[in-house]
Amino acid sequence: MRLILFGATGMIGQGVLRESLRDARVDSVLSISRRPSGRIHPKFREIVRADPGDLSGLEAELKGRDACLFCLGISSVGLREAQYAAVTEQLTLRVATALAGLDPGMTFVYVSAAGSDASERGRVMWARVRGRTENALFRLPFKRVYAVRPAGIRPRHGIRSRTPYVDAFYRLLAPALPVIQRALPSVLTDTDELARAMLRLAREGGMVRVIEARDIPGLGRTEP
Repeated sequence: MRLILFGATGMIGQGVLRESLRDARVDSVLSISRRPSGRIHPKFREIVRADPGDLSGLEAELKGRDACLFCLGISSVGLREAQYAAVTEQLTLRVATALAGLDPGMTFVYVSAAGSDASERGRVMWARVRGRTENALFRLPFKRVYAVRPAGIRPRHGIRSRTPYVDAFYRLLAPALPVIQRALPSVLTDTDELARAMLRLAREGGMVRVIEARDIPGLGRTEP
């Protein structure tokens, strides 16, 4: 597979990049992000842009890719709806619309969140925005679109969240997280499992387009 990755320096994106480079079925990964990842690998190329939604001049590199794994996102804490939607909805749809126009044969795998509101009318701001974004993505003319809705995510292999309070929370609970994940796999996944689930969707597709937290362990289990 030839992949495009957005958000490679975030907690989820770091996990997706790691698993992608380890997977022999992935031939190349093109990352577009605001800051360099520091990763050097024969299968990896990154383009750093202040505005990762600006894909001008990249058309030749973006065409012919099998899938886009979109891991870009921000926390809604302390933000008004317009501020949160600027990245979560508008940036996502700018990128997705451009890619669908360039190559509708691509699969688009979007990291959403558990509790997203597909009705778009709920009281919870972030859930409405996520729901609107998912619905708009499903209307684009891609080969396939999937919205993956993780709940808790345990960082692995030294990966850390760029959001300070999230990083502090996971570091505080780190000793207990493996036990919680085994006991409640539909509530807590990890960066490896989530990445493998996304790669499997990109490679094989899935029966449903919304992947709930409870579905991630089955999709992301280590294959023999």
